[in-house]
Amino acid sequence: MARAQESGTCRAMSRIPVAVMAGVLGILLYIGAAVALADFVLPRHWTLQLLYFLVAGMAWVWPISRLMYWAARK
Repeated sequence: MARAQESGTCRAMSRIPVAVMAGVLGILLYIGAAVALADFVLPRHWTLQLLYFLVAGMAWVWPISRLMYWAARK
């Protein structure tokens, strides 16, 4: 809960707990989507599988890094 400061304004919630909750939820949703899509890729040629797993394995990095930078800002 936010507490009232001496000046009478309310202190905003820290970004870190919000980022942790959003990050965990986002990763879980991403893993679920990646696994569901992998079912369609597995019967395909190995080069398509390789491409899919390379992209799926790295696609989470950009959103999570943006979330971490956002949480670290003051």
